[in-house]
Amino acid sequence: MTAIPATAPRAGSPLPGLRTPATRLLNVIRLYLANPFPVLILPSIILLGILAVNIAIWALITISSGPTGASHADKGLQYSGAAFYPFVYFLIVAVQAISITFSIALGYGTTRRNFYLGTAITFVLLAGVFAVVMGLLGVIEQVTNGWGLGGHMFTAIYFGSNWWTRLVVFFFGLLFALFTGSGFAAVWVRWKTTGLVVAFAVLAVLILGSIAVLTLTKTWNLVGGVLDGGPLAVTAWLLIPAGLSAIAGYFILRRATPRS
Repeated sequence: MTAIPATAPRAGSPLPGLRTPATRLLNVIRLYLANPFPVLILPSIILLGILAVNIAIWALITISSGPTGASHADKGLQYSGAAFYPFVYFLIVAVQAISITFSIALGYGTTRRNFYLGTAITFVLLAGVFAVVMGLLGVIEQVTNGWGLGGHMFTAIYFGSNWWTRLVVFFFGLLFALFTGSGFAAVWVRWKTTGLVVAFAVLAVLILGSIAVLTLTKTWNLVGGVLDGGPLAVTAWLLIPAGLSAIAGYFILRRATPRS
């Protein structure tokens, strides 16, 4: 009879090597993607829905302006505020994803550190996927002359003039939205509504204080210098508050208590 080694895994127990740091992070990512509807499908529906509404508006403008007003309408259509709605929605996606998944992940034995690192990787992947999607839609929009109507949503003037600039701008913008959302999500998980109210109050004070300092010191030219750098420079600067928000979110979640 052959003796069973003492190190042999028992039935139903994880195999040796499966509880690696990479596997723990992968499990967190899989937890987010277990239900793809809120993080992949619904954002895609909203993105395409916003585009459909814009196409309808552009069609109405083209019809109402007539041939003589078409050139003037084309200049106005270079700007589109609708292009910013997807970024706002991804901030909401981050808040919802973390607030829902945090308790579940810890219930499965995931540490707060692994949860947050897995979350960060998931958000980078989401930003990359949707930046590519928006970039491809921008290429189609450019090739078809604004979907045949001269419209600009993914090729709006403040996203850059070529496809690779827009791709990077979309990626940086989505990172800003997701990681800023992660900071607010961490506040919500730990302190709920009271924490969010305080966080928004502090944010308002910081914004107003910055405006006051720039006005009193007459240094608005610094802001103008950043804007003159173009879309890449502006979105690159956005990575600083995104990074600070991500770091703050990590330290806040370290002491957060899971709640049902």
